[in-house]
Amino acid sequence: MTSSAPAQGWRIYGNPRVLGMLFLGFSAGLPFLLVFSTLSAWLAQCGISRTTIGYFSWIGLTYSLKFFWSPVVDRLRLPLLTNWLGRRRSWMLLAQIGIATGLAGMALNDPAQNLTPTIVFALLVAFSSATQDISLDAYRIEAAPIDLQGGMAAAYQMGYRVALIVAGAGALGIADTSGWQVSYLTMAACMIVGLITVLIVREPQASISRETLTQEQRVVDFLARSAHWPRHLRQAIAWLIGAIACPFIDFFKRNGLRSALFILLFISLYRMHEYAMGVMANPFYLDMGYTLKQIAVMSKVFGVIMTMVGVAVAGVMVASYGIPRTLLLGVVTIFLGNLFFSWLASSTPSLYALGAAIGVDNVGIGIAGTAFVAYLSGLTNSAYTATQYALFGSLFPLPGKIIAGFSGAVVDHIGYPLFFIYTASLTLPAMILCLILIRQQRIAATQS
Repeated sequence: MTSSAPAQGWRIYGNPRVLGMLFLGFSAGLPFLLVFSTLSAWLAQCGISRTTIGYFSWIGLTYSLKFFWSPVVDRLRLPLLTNWLGRRRSWMLLAQIGIATGLAGMALNDPAQNLTPTIVFALLVAFSSATQDISLDAYRIEAAPIDLQGGMAAAYQMGYRVALIVAGAGALGIADTSGWQVSYLTMAACMIVGLITVLIVREPQASISRETLTQEQRVVDFLARSAHWPRHLRQAIAWLIGAIACPFIDFFKRNGLRSALFILLFISLYRMHEYAMGVMANPFYLDMGYTLKQIAVMSKVFGVIMTMVGVAVAGVMVASYGIPRTLLLGVVTIFLGNLFFSWLASSTPSLYALGAAIGVDNVGIGIAGTAFVAYLSGLTNSAYTATQYALFGSLFPLPGKIIAGFSGAVVDHIGYPLFFIYTASLTLPAMILCLILIRQQRIAATQS
């Protein structure tokens, strides 16, 4: 490696595609906490029970179910918008408008007086955010060649983490001084960042391999065989074959049944623990006596900075030791972070102790998240980017979000110290699967 290699590596971040991904990452990260962690703090201050707050986390299941409508995002043209902006940008713009509308609706409702409108608007935000994720992930993979994908992923994560500071510390700080209505209206206005970026960036052109074209022949063959059927019925079934059947067949054909099932199992279990713990974080901080400003600084600013440290560590680890070992390091670090939280729950409240627990946990999240994105990005076929990546992105939060719904009840029954031991134990399946991945990588290396 020459001495100019680091300088050349940094130049990747001056690429217009990579810079655009920074702002699109911000747009993707902004809604998440506003229907998850930040919302739980609002509900807790309104006197909503911990059990109800836990059930509220099921709104996040929308992210896990997005693969159901990802084929629509992959194939359906939006009137006027698609001709104007293209396939990916049109769906991003529509989703961003939905997010801003939902956040404004949440701001104009008081959950202490009527919880139902808050649920409805939170669902709109979550659904629109999940739709934005489908189109944005496809755009990220399609918009740049393989040598730029590392920069695209890093820029996305950086923008995403900045958005977490805004939606976490920023929203809590504004709520502390001006109230929750002003806070959520401000967050709705912040979506202008994504709207402007979508209008500036260029639509990507996805390439289709010869194998994929052969696979798509199924649609052509079906249309030929069913020429006597009603035209609308033929078109509907042909769309279903091309948009739904082909992406799934492609994934299993490329990987083989056994490997494909292992991949899906790994994806579904790897980050299960994060969701089970995350929904109770803010109620835990409040129950420990920390103020909103302390929570904002320690959890939403310091914590995100430590996550970025983890992202940097992951970049070095992936380049030096590969994705499987980096995945293992991330989940082991998160395991230790959960043990720190268990210790914190049994100790006298201290900002230093809180910082230690948050620091370890968020470094682990940064390492695990970066390695996980790299792992998922290598699994897709560019012809079916949105559908396949949405399947992966829907699977990994699903078990955690289901378990997270019971987190409040678990805390009520066993208390915070044992709760964090419980969430630490949820990392064990991921550790075992990471070890299997490492073994598979070692075997593949010896056979090549």
